Amino acid sequence: MQVQSSITKEISLSTLQNGAIDLLKELICTPSFSKEEDKTADLIKKCLTHNKVKTHQKLNNVWAYNKYFDASKPTILLNSHHDTVKPNSGYTLNPFYPGIKDEKLYGLGSNDAGGCLVSLLSAFIFFYNKKDLAYNIIFAATAEEEISGSNGVACILNDLPEIDFAIVGEPTQMHLAIAEKGLMVLDCNAIGKSGHAAREEGDNAIYKALKDILWFKEYQFTKISETLGPIKMSVTMVNAGSQHNVVPAECKFTVDIRTTDCYNNEDILEVIKKNVSCEITPRSFRLQPSSISPEHPVVKAGIALGRNTYGSPTTSDQALMPFPSLKLGPGDSARSHMADEFIYVNEIKEGIELYIKLLKQIM
Repeated sequence: MQVQSSITKEISLSTLQNGAIDLLKELICTPSFSKEEDKTADLIKKCLTHNKVKTHQKLNNVWAYNKYFDASKPTILLNSHHDTVKPNSGYTLNPFYPGIKDEKLYGLGSNDAGGCLVSLLSAFIFFYNKKDLAYNIIFAATAEEEISGSNGVACILNDLPEIDFAIVGEPTQMHLAIAEKGLMVLDCNAIGKSGHAAREEGDNAIYKALKDILWFKEYQFTKISETLGPIKMSVTMVNAGSQHNVVPAECKFTVDIRTTDCYNNEDILEVIKKNVSCEITPRSFRLQPSSISPEHPVVKAGIALGRNTYGSPTTSDQALMPFPSLKLGPGDSARSHMADEFIYVNEIKEGIELYIKLLKQIM
């Protein structure tokens, strides 16, 4: 993707679009499972370097600043990820071959989130050489999003200047996800006492766990988010017992909690601890719910372009960002992680155009 233009000559939209599709094909050909993204980091860095952009890299994260970066101005972060999940067993096509059929570009990571990444990169290149912008722009292609890893976007935030808001590239059909649910996973352990099943011995940990599991099923938090709805708690794993004639002394179960902007994860945990008797160990508080005001200039700009707003039930790198963020990108979240993943070529072209129009409105 080499689209370098002089400062006085604006890069054409078609040049950006064609370059983005070519880069996405290269990325699809290059395996980039979480923690193994070094080769795609090289491709992204090479693309930026070809366009005379100075790059920065930490582990498998690559970022760059617009040419006339001014520390006195507010700053926008354009971020998407270049890691992928592993292809599932349902694939009928080569996941690493970027074939196009019926205007669909196939390949692992094409939809999640390669199309978003190359579109944001194209928008960054469009604005890179422009003077007198109202905002600075930082583009960051980051790693380990699919596993919410510590060596992804979280590890570079302290290396960046203060960020006023971010556009996070995830497939939203170019509609505006102005809020996103967070995630907290709890490992729970109901403690009983072992005994022989044939006699009135022991204290069955399964029965104790059932009371708590029922509470998780039925409890409703009082505050309901306008954009994300209620908090959702789901018991997803249960493990107890060693043999049929022994009353189990422990029953372990796991709870998946999708949190909203009405509570932070720590507050939710305090409510839970007051209502259940089992031992609870949260795996992490890192993946907090996130949101951006509907009155924010970038949201208003998107609405003016005919885009809808909604709350997203899925979790992305937004959960790791301590500043307002908007999730927005070409593609469809329903295609993420599916067999024979694809993105429509026109979705990429339209995505680049909309990103540029959106940023022009606030620049």
